[in-house]
Amino acid sequence: MSYNVDRTNLDPFYRYKMPKLLAKVEGKGNGIKTVIVNMVDVAKALSRPATYPCKFFGCELGAQTQFDLKNDRYIVNGSHDADKLQSLLDIFIKKFVLCPECSNPETNLTVQAKKQMILQRCIACGHSAQIDMRHKLTTFILKNPSDQIESTTTPKKQTKKGKKKGEDDRGSPEANAQQQMAAQRASGGVIDAPPEFKDEDDDNWGEDISEEAIKQRMEELTDAAKGLALTDDLEKSPEERIDMFYKYLQLKRDDNKVSQVQEITTEAERLEVKDKATLVLVELLLDTKILQQIKDHRKLFLSFCYENPKAQKYLLGGIEQLVGEVHKEILLPKVPHILKILYDSDILEEKVLLDWADKVSKKYVSKAVAQEIHDKASPFIKWLKEAEEESDEESDDENIEVVYSTTEKVGEQKSTPVVDKKENGDDEIDIDAI
Repeated sequence: MSYNVDRTNLDPFYRYKMPKLLAKVEGKGNGIKTVIVNMVDVAKALSRPATYPCKFFGCELGAQTQFDLKNDRYIVNGSHDADKLQSLLDIFIKKFVLCPECSNPETNLTVQAKKQMILQRCIACGHSAQIDMRHKLTTFILKNPSDQIESTTTPKKQTKKGKKKGEDDRGSPEANAQQQMAAQRASGGVIDAPPEFKDEDDDNWGEDISEEAIKQRMEELTDAAKGLALTDDLEKSPEERIDMFYKYLQLKRDDNKVSQVQEITTEAERLEVKDKATLVLVELLLDTKILQQIKDHRKLFLSFCYENPKAQKYLLGGIEQLVGEVHKEILLPKVPHILKILYDSDILEEKVLLDWADKVSKKYVSKAVAQEIHDKASPFIKWLKEAEEESDEESDDENIEVVYSTTEKVGEQKSTPVVDKKENGDDEIDIDAI
């Protein structure tokens, strides 16, 4: 589907067309982004670099933009609807493409870096005017002139010595060619067609798509470009994606690169398996030396579990499998210590632990084994509940309201008169005198 470049022009025979803007939202949470799939095609229809409208979107939406020129990937951070971006593109076209006089899109931009100006010249009507420099995009254009923008440097004056006799500066190459052809026809000469160009590598024009070639090209990409590369991984099932993350983390572990926390977390987010990834972390990084290993990999576990109850629940499931099925004899007595160090390291939250203790589940291990693990964990859970009650009592004490008098004076005490009970005829016994 295509639109008129000037969408306010409803003429059915309007010849300036552009493709409809296609946007694709990728990622979740803080990593969500909008990829403009056909930004290059749209920009080509407008005769502007693709970076300009993409940067314009970022300026209007208050979002960061990313450009991967090698892979033609243009990204605006955040989730944005294609219709909204199309409306913003109309504003860009009006400000930086259409001629203000005749509304024709055949315009060129000329950057004058020294004067900090951008001029727009219409090829159709010849109108020339300065672009409104108040928009933030103008700063980007001044700093990033493109090949599509006219050069601002004035050519050096040609010396008289450099001019050949009989050379006409106003003559064009097309006019000279027509004159030569006319002269040849007049003289009866035969006009030979130009020889065909033969490329020696004509048979090898295709790109190598073998697995080795793809792997080599991916290694040549930077880390940022790898994240931007288009793949069909998200079309796979959750089980396939978790297997991909398993192999990825296994390679990192074998190469002693588990400390690359940011890269591992980014890969899990890219595959959209961040919650379940804690099951893989337990399987590949923890064994009988779990207490020390939790300390060693604390940052990695925190990157997945911090303020993420789902990931914490999956982590407890992985601990159940490790303790109940893999190293039962060694780790079962250590269950309270394992939970304590996970709690002290801020990997597991108090609420998640108490919710887990309230229900014995057979999701990861048999119910009998799960009950054994819960029984071993009971001292820690009891301590956790008591600590919670003590903290509640302390908070109640802190909430005691102290009332201050604004009328009493410091140091003054009111004395109450002592009534002589004998005068009143009351024969009461004084307790203190007994």
